[in-house]
Amino acid sequence: MYLDKIIARKEEEVAELKRTIRMSDFMESEIYTRVCYSLRRSLLASSTGIISEFKRKSPSKGFINENAKVDEVVPFYEKAGAAGISVLADTDFFAGAPKDIRIARELVEIPILFKEFVIDEIQLHLAKSCGADVVLLIAACLTPERVAELAEEAKRLGLEVLLELHSADELGHINKNVDIVGINNRNLKTFEVDLQASIDLMSQLPNDMVRISESGISSPDTIKMLREKGFQGFLIGENFMKTQNPGAALKEFIDELKK
Repeated sequence: MYLDKIIARKEEEVAELKRTIRMSDFMESEIYTRVCYSLRRSLLASSTGIISEFKRKSPSKGFINENAKVDEVVPFYEKAGAAGISVLADTDFFAGAPKDIRIARELVEIPILFKEFVIDEIQLHLAKSCGADVVLLIAACLTPERVAELAEEAKRLGLEVLLELHSADELGHINKNVDIVGINNRNLKTFEVDLQASIDLMSQLPNDMVRISESGISSPDTIKMLREKGFQGFLIGENFMKTQNPGAALKEFIDELKK
């Protein structure tokens, strides 16, 4: 299963990070102490709620846009009207890297999500040193207790927390330090997409929680339907990244959405 392979690799990467990098090395980054942008506030203020993703590859489909460059995509995401930008930081399975987030941070002034399989506090410090504003915690990878520990450390660093759920069994992972709940329509074990997942879980989320739907969103009509159900954010990556000009694809999508 993809998820098991990814987490096994993350454990190796975390061990290597701890062997080779001191925590003080992260703190020496000139952007480590910056005040983070709020994705929660950006979503609530946005007319689209779109978090556009920079992604070159997926484990299930292989390369989507192998030669995509951060500096040729993310500025145009912001210009088109994205509420935030998600950047893949995983190398082996998604062909991303932490340096992609560093590049993006220099180019945009909207929130950036550190899109990674976070299992250890050291990854939070890495995210902070790259200029990320929000970190992803995936319930399927963590116990509720571990989510609470990582979310508390993220908040101490000034980072917001996006908690990703896949089923009602994971509702217990929500805690006071979670800023946004995302429901992923993609099964992380099979990588199949079922949009109904967002709708089924919607009524079970806390009323005061900012909610986003992730994966499998390819049309403005889908966003309109999910917005009517109460979702304030929509994470979309492949739909734009599979085109030659992701920024232009986002602009066209948003223009259609606003009609």
